[in-house]
Amino acid sequence: MDTLSEIRVAGRTGRPRSRPDRLLADKGYPSKANRAWLREHGIAATIPEREDQITHRRKRSGRPIDFGREQRERYKGRNVVERCFNKLKQWRGIAMRSDKTARNYHSALCLAATLQWL
Repeated sequence: MDTLSEIRVAGRTGRPRSRPDRLLADKGYPSKANRAWLREHGIAATIPEREDQITHRRKRSGRPIDFGREQRERYKGRNVVERCFNKLKQWRGIAMRSDKTARNYHSALCLAATLQWL
């Protein structure tokens, strides 16, 4: 959750918000600790459960994760972001993170994104 602490969302006025309304994540992040952290900070989550977690939950009683139609539609929007990351990772330096400084890596990322956009 270190990444979430770095988020700053600029608004029209005032200081940037540091807490998103909702988090969309893939099946790699549905742990109890992550979900508890999000609940504690008042952040709604759209994270599908892995098959092994669903199977484990069926063996024990517990509240199922609500991943209905609305959540599925919201989750489909992640596909656009994932495809963008995949296109950017075609650049070797970005995929391997071989730059020595964060400034150089950020510059390469901006250049690749600009060229992709053009």
